[in-house]
Amino acid sequence: MALALETKKTIIDEHKRGDKDTGSPEVQISILTRRINDLTEHVRTHKHDYHSRRGLIMMVGKRNRLLRYLAKKDRQRYLDLIGKLGLRK
Repeated sequence: MALALETKKTIIDEHKRGDKDTGSPEVQISILTRRINDLTEHVRTHKHDYHSRRGLIMMVGKRNRLLRYLAKKDRQRYLDLIGKLGLRK
């Protein structure tokens, strides 16, 4: 389930650090969070879709790795991001 181009562009514009930034951890985590939220709804509806469930688990793992990286590199950026996205309450 890929994101629509407009949705992805708005997420990038909201979380980018510079003019041409598309690959910073903040942007990657934000895009993954949106995809995880969308896929979570799909898996709740289709309980026996194990392939999508596996993809969801892999995305959550990737997001956790990126969050750990960001927390190690710059704690303040990490705290700002989880506050903005509503993660780790």
